[in-house]
Amino acid sequence: MRIVSTDAAPSAIGPYSQAIVQNGIVYTSGQIPLLPSTGEFAGGNISEQAEQAIKNLAMVLVAAGSSLDRVIKTTCYLTNMGDFDAFNAVYARYFTGKPARSCVAALALPRGAAVEIEAVALVIE
Repeated sequence: MRIVSTDAAPSAIGPYSQAIVQNGIVYTSGQIPLLPSTGEFAGGNISEQAEQAIKNLAMVLVAAGSSLDRVIKTTCYLTNMGDFDAFNAVYARYFTGKPARSCVAALALPRGAAVEIEAVALVIE
């Protein structure tokens, strides 16, 4: 088992790792739309927040030896399912391989985020 940590994505805000690699698969923790450089939110609307959460996820995947195009499953959390269509528009630009996905409503997310995304991906050998 290998713990993944990168400064290119926001630091974990609790007692967990950004990701774990085990047997050629990376399991990421959820990424919210914080800017790694400041710890502040990237924008206020769902499109801007989704974009930053995906960028953070991509940086964790790269640090693990993977990439967005190697993702096989995502779990997405939205605090407002009314944002579903706008979220999907951003998501579709990055996840062109159409991995399996669950997208669920969450009552609240860390630091008041509107979106959180986690992934399972293959590690590039």
